[in-house]
Amino acid sequence: MADQASHVGPYPEGVPCWVDAQLPDLEAGKRFYGGLFGWTFGEGYGTSVWAYKEGEPVAALAPKVNGRMPTVWTLHFATPDATALAERIETHGGRLITTPTRLGPLGATALATDPESAVFGIWQPGTHQGFGRRHEPGTFAWAELYARDTKVANDFYGALFHDALFGPGASPDFGRADLAEVFPAEMPPHFLVHFGVTDAEEALGTVQRLGGRVQVPPFDASYGRVAVVTDDQGASFALLQR
Repeated sequence: MADQASHVGPYPEGVPCWVDAQLPDLEAGKRFYGGLFGWTFGEGYGTSVWAYKEGEPVAALAPKVNGRMPTVWTLHFATPDATALAERIETHGGRLITTPTRLGPLGATALATDPESAVFGIWQPGTHQGFGRRHEPGTFAWAELYARDTKVANDFYGALFHDALFGPGASPDFGRADLAEVFPAEMPPHFLVHFGVTDAEEALGTVQRLGGRVQVPPFDASYGRVAVVTDDQGASFALLQR
């Protein structure tokens, strides 16, 4: 997908446009992801840092504000109007964790859950459009929603993002799967962020060398070869070899 690696301009509504991780130790996060993906880092908004690949923004790392927050990667969907989308989320059975908030000139964001309590973010761009690069090694490649009831998920996200999922030329960058096919029954529904790698086995070795661990060994999915891992602070993500 090299032809789609570099991106300019706002993403269509419903397309994943940004990911961030909330971590206890920001410096440790920079060492881990810099070592795994070759990311460099610069100042982000507030206390966060932005990760860059070949000079383009690809993700953010942020410190957890309290120990009760999960150590997790969060997926954000693009929207031209965060307030209107927030209203639709609640109308269709979701719940707002935070109401739309403007982050200076960068844009506006909110956190929400779907009807099964899977957490996601929304992003209305200002000066920050989202991923500067994607669909290549070391950048966002896919997101999979692991749901208890995929019909509930399809109905909810189809109502919110019909054109991105089902419209002409749709390229949603996220799928829906049965939670029980990959994870233990007690695992809550969640989005799993996938980063591209050239060689999944080699990348798994690097994850372990950097202090991470393998959560689910490599398996074949419809969109590529996937392994689920955690970083050295417990945040889960997936490696995707196309």
